[in-house]
Amino acid sequence: MSLYEHVFISRQDLSNAQAEGLIEHFGTVLADNGGTLVDSEYWGVKTMAYKINKNRKGHYAYLRTDAPAPAVQEMERLMRLHDDVMRVLTIKVDEHAEGPSVQMQKRDERGERRERR
Repeated sequence: MSLYEHVFISRQDLSNAQAEGLIEHFGTVLADNGGTLVDSEYWGVKTMAYKINKNRKGHYAYLRTDAPAPAVQEMERLMRLHDDVMRVLTIKVDEHAEGPSVQMQKRDERGERRERR
């Protein structure tokens, strides 16, 4: 099986519980098709750079999965058909990074930035 990372954006008018319920829903879809949900993170409501479907904000969610390609294709298909999901991004990775994603790390835990010119 291959390792994947998924980020999806759902509509801003959902509650936090409903947005986290989408993570569970797509995790079960993946499990039903022979994959496993390794880790998931709910990043919260964030402002987007541009409007998508007349929405300025959206609920961001991040999933780390270990699944065969047909399971990922089925999950993506259902995400694209779901009315509450606006965008989906899936990336195949060689290995999952340990610990929380960069979005969930505190500012002081992140690496130092380069100096501005």
